[in-house]
Amino acid sequence: MAGALRARLLQRSAQSLLAFSARASPALSSPFLSRAHRLGPSDDEMYQRTTVEVMQKEPGSGVMIYSYSTRGFNIDGNIVLGPCAVLPPAILQWNVGSHEDITEESISLFHMLEPRIEIIVLGTGARVERINPKVLALFKSKGISVEVQDTPNACATFNFLTSERRVAAAALIPPPVSTALEVTLQ
Repeated sequence: MAGALRARLLQRSAQSLLAFSARASPALSSPFLSRAHRLGPSDDEMYQRTTVEVMQKEPGSGVMIYSYSTRGFNIDGNIVLGPCAVLPPAILQWNVGSHEDITEESISLFHMLEPRIEIIVLGTGARVERINPKVLALFKSKGISVEVQDTPNACATFNFLTSERRVAAAALIPPPVSTALEVTLQ
């Protein structure tokens, strides 16, 4: 009797197991319900470089820095050699050689302008450099925000601020020639 009871229980458990696997099989075979299914990008979405072309510049959008090099900048089609000050009404040569030459006297032009500048972006060359705390304190006392960045990022930040029609200025030092790939023979 005990043997017959065990056989009956074993038979019922085997039938329920087969019924479960029969129900689960179609669901697991579907690629939409499987956990391992991954959606991939189509051919036209595969790692393409995004480009932007300015078809027509918006009137009154301010100056735009198009490029920079070790020699200077291309600002609205004007080639400016060496360090420059980009102000809302003008592009000027800036008489500094490096970030160490940025003094209260060299930035005096920026806080005398009308309309008053909201923010100035300082591009210090190939990397972010420390600016004299007296210079930063002078800007703060005049109510002008300062953003100190390396020159490539300073150009992008200035373009972004002027595209938002903010009253911004830039003081830019061209990055020096990179010596990272220079090979010297001895």
